[in-house]
Amino acid sequence: MGKTNYEVVDNTDFGGGLIKMWTKGVPVEDAARKQLDNISTLPFIHKHIAVMPDVHLGKGATVGSVIPTKNAIIPASVGVDIGCGMCAMRTSLTSHDLPENLKPIRGLIEHAVPHGRGSKSGGKFTSASSDKGSWQSPPNSVLSEWRKLEKDFKEICDKYRHLEKQNHLMHLGTLGTGNHFIELCLDEEDRVWVMLHSGSRGIGNAIGRLFIEKAKKEMEKWHIHLPDTDLAYLVEGSEYFDDYWNALKWAQNFARVNRDIMMNRVLDTLRKYKDIPGFTIEKKAINCHHNYVDKENHFGSNVFVTRKGAIRAREGDLGIIPGSMGTRSYIVRGLGNHDSFNSCSHGAGRKMSRNKAKELFSLDDHIEATKGVECRKDEDVIDETPMAYKNIDDVMEAQRDLVDIEHTLKQVLCVKG
Repeated sequence: MGKTNYEVVDNTDFGGGLIKMWTKGVPVEDAARKQLDNISTLPFIHKHIAVMPDVHLGKGATVGSVIPTKNAIIPASVGVDIGCGMCAMRTSLTSHDLPENLKPIRGLIEHAVPHGRGSKSGGKFTSASSDKGSWQSPPNSVLSEWRKLEKDFKEICDKYRHLEKQNHLMHLGTLGTGNHFIELCLDEEDRVWVMLHSGSRGIGNAIGRLFIEKAKKEMEKWHIHLPDTDLAYLVEGSEYFDDYWNALKWAQNFARVNRDIMMNRVLDTLRKYKDIPGFTIEKKAINCHHNYVDKENHFGSNVFVTRKGAIRAREGDLGIIPGSMGTRSYIVRGLGNHDSFNSCSHGAGRKMSRNKAKELFSLDDHIEATKGVECRKDEDVIDETPMAYKNIDDVMEAQRDLVDIEHTLKQVLCVKG
């Protein structure tokens, strides 16, 4: 791999620990640095925190951080989009097989995969029909996959009954909002890829919020004072830890299945489109989480590794690092860098808040930045405009010792929630 590319922040003289940052050449907010300092003070951090080049301010913990912990997990460091991640598949199609006008295909994909969100009343959807991002009547393919998930979900609900009333089945196989997307991309050989980004949807959000509050109650119970209440943690072996671990694993599985269903529906849409020839799948789907926890062994110890906006990049692992609506994305192969806990970034990373992006950029700016991409070009997606994100080339250069680039993708169609 050659020389490592990280910088070390040593907070040991201030009651903290070590932070290794792969951020050379990319901006890092002061608020994000403060969050990292806060996390480093926790007594159960194993060795150090690894910071990816797409790092930015999050809730409790920064997005773009890898947090190894012994005997404890911080629910807010996982967040509420549990199991959020990426899925990508290369087809035998080339750009010449696609029609010149991609707008009809975007419309068909948007019809095949529920996306977005309807209006709420009093903070809740009044009915499934008011949430356009839900199924009104789930297709058989969704019902079949739900049956495989349902037994374990019911066991979770035996204790936490209110979860039964959250969106679970009706959100399985749906995209969501924000930075979740479905794209058609072209690689360096002009092959068409299908790529998408989503997680565990409403039920993952409900599970995340439930145990973030449980962790905060535990801190109050044991009079544990933290630099940020969102760093509240659950201790391994405790009642709520075990409940969270089981629910977390279930939500991560839900998220993976969610992406598989959407991928199949997009591919079916392309197969049925009259102006696209028959095609095969050339490369098996890459389906990787980037908001999740797993048990792993690092530096001789078994630990819980929380990747909040980071993907696993063991030697040989394939992963996906998307840019933004108007820039390149990358299929990468991990180099197995132990100092990063075998991790890399999950994308370009925001360089400003959604509100700031709406203040700074006009609709004309967004239209210019997404020239050549069939996508939404309206004021409701300005917060996702490419200028709101860090430069993907700088991000890739900063992590050159974490991954090798296998394929470079450029989107030609993008569906946003």
